[in-house]
Amino acid sequence: MKKKVSIALSGGVDSSVAAALLLEEGYEVTALFMQLHDLGSYMPDKTEHPRYSCFGSNTQDSFNEAARVCDILGIKLFKIYLINEFKNYVIEYFKKEYKCGKTPNPCVVCNRTIKFGLFIEKAKASGIDFDMFATGHYARISRKGEHFLLKKGKDPSKDQSYFLYTLTSDQLSRTMFPIGSYTKEQIRIMAKSIGLANAGRKDSQDFIGKGGYSSIFDKDKIRPGKIVDKKGNILGTHRGIIHYTIGQRKGLGISSGTPLYIIRIDAKGNRIVVGEQKDLLSKELIAKDVNLIAINCLKKPVKVTAKIRYQHKEARAVITPVGNRIKVVFDEPQSAITPGQAVVFYQDETVIGGGTIV
Repeated sequence: MKKKVSIALSGGVDSSVAAALLLEEGYEVTALFMQLHDLGSYMPDKTEHPRYSCFGSNTQDSFNEAARVCDILGIKLFKIYLINEFKNYVIEYFKKEYKCGKTPNPCVVCNRTIKFGLFIEKAKASGIDFDMFATGHYARISRKGEHFLLKKGKDPSKDQSYFLYTLTSDQLSRTMFPIGSYTKEQIRIMAKSIGLANAGRKDSQDFIGKGGYSSIFDKDKIRPGKIVDKKGNILGTHRGIIHYTIGQRKGLGISSGTPLYIIRIDAKGNRIVVGEQKDLLSKELIAKDVNLIAINCLKKPVKVTAKIRYQHKEARAVITPVGNRIKVVFDEPQSAITPGQAVVFYQDETVIGGGTIV
């Protein structure tokens, strides 16, 4: 009997080609569309969100695109409503962390709680029968005995393993990443050969287009405050801490003979602390909410490479257990280590695990 696979189909080229590849391999395929947004209930300013952000006013366009793809491929498409779940688990978390002066990663939280959690549960509860769950992520899965490992995607410029470090070996055993062994260029060529209209569609730009995060906050609760130097001297005024992140240089509205960067966000005092570029450097961090995939338990120091942001270059480090947390010590100082962001550990192409920077 054919294995049944349900794929998360966004209407983008990656998930569309992933669905086509599964069909070529002989699987019985159905498509699932995540309805995360109800077209305006808690995103009042639609104008600042371009097409094809993950969470924005383009939801109906994306669903229509997904429906056209399914018509071409000859597969069924089901819409799974996760509006309240996304609001409660991702949007509210994002807002809470930002108000605390942290810079959370919504994609990591969404993958953990929504896409690889409630999305699958709701689809099965609605009566959709499938053995495996697939997505259009640029990542790969390998098997070592009975253990399943997460590996980087073949295309280094598109690798998304960073966002998937929360997956467990058990989840990976029921997951497929059909495009993980291809480059983006190859995927677009395949899409054209199949006749998909979305072959040239631009990638999603952010979870909220253009980084327009202010639209999800209550504007009357965004309070301006002081910008100060390391000694507490007042240098200027900020528009509200939700507009800033560690390492930011532009948009501070203050002049100085030396370039100034945000080195700390004091949420309690509603202050932005600035300093020189050298003040951003640090060799250590502590991570919480750690998930380890490639090893069962960290009992002694292990050499890895680590990424402190998605676009950050991996850097050599040693990870050491500290209670239920992990201490990361880099060989060389890293710039702008940011609380709330994810740190992910690798050995060559294999994801060891990761956690949230404290």
